[in-house]
Amino acid sequence: MKTANLRWLWITLLIIILDQATKYAAIQWLTLNQAHPVFPGFNLTLVHNPGAAFSFLRDAGGWQRYFFIILTTVISVVLLVWLARLPAGRALLACALALVIGGAAGNLWDRLQYGYVIDFIDVYYDKWSWPVFNIADSAITVGALLLILDAFRKP
Repeated sequence: MKTANLRWLWITLLIIILDQATKYAAIQWLTLNQAHPVFPGFNLTLVHNPGAAFSFLRDAGGWQRYFFIILTTVISVVLLVWLARLPAGRALLACALALVIGGAAGNLWDRLQYGYVIDFIDVYYDKWSWPVFNIADSAITVGALLLILDAFRKP
């Protein structure tokens, strides 16, 4: 195992800290399910999301909490092992894995602590609205995009 790649976990830790700090601020300053306009196209709206990223399976009835706790834990361990075994010189892939692990850990923490994920970033345009999300969801999305980009790069 090439544990030198674990130095990328500073990104994971940064994502967890930013995610939890912003969620704490959202809980303290926002009213549940009430939009707080910041500028056109962007609100801060505190919501409790029992589903997955971007509200997937939000209304599934409760079983999804335990399903996502188990799934997130297994995937995070797999990604952590992948990161540790990654050959040197794969900075983009290492960064992508660290982002996904950090985002997964941030949402896992919420699910364990509250039974749901705290979301508060509300983006919209005209009558179209993206599901409310958080820093962890953003890290997972950016990490996934970097994983795709890395897959198209020459080895």
